[in-house]
Amino acid sequence: MSRYQVNQIADWFLASIDREAGDTISHLKLQKLMYYAQAWSLALNSSGLFEEDFEAWTHGPVLPSLWERFKAFDQDSIPLTAINSTPEILTEDENLLSDILNSYGDLSAKHLEELTHSETPWREARGNLPIEMASHNIISQKMMQAYYRKRYEEQDDE
Repeated sequence: MSRYQVNQIADWFLASIDREAGDTISHLKLQKLMYYAQAWSLALNSSGLFEEDFEAWTHGPVLPSLWERFKAFDQDSIPLTAINSTPEILTEDENLLSDILNSYGDLSAKHLEELTHSETPWREARGNLPIEMASHNIISQKMMQAYYRKRYEEQDDE
């Protein structure tokens, strides 16, 4: 059972970056942070943060509703004024989101795109489609959960 709407988690990321230090977040980067937040929530907590499924688009996993909301910004940084409201997030979930931001937040949008392209959930959802071909194929939450849980367990064994 998911606990949040997609926009609540997106707004948390937008409100949490260190803008005073010059940190920015583009639409592409936000999509990838959302993907990793959902993936690790599924792997570690056996439930997602939100219900909407990611689609395996050309530039990696995308939440269509988030794309609609932020498409006007294209590759530009999403401003603080784009936040709907400061969301109420449970402490355990906020800890996970902070971990995601700390682990992936310093990576460029392009690096995050390449990372998602190298991982099984996006690749399996794309199948044999050429990289430049549009796709609305769903990235299975079960696949995300299994893949990232296995990565966590392998990391734990080291």
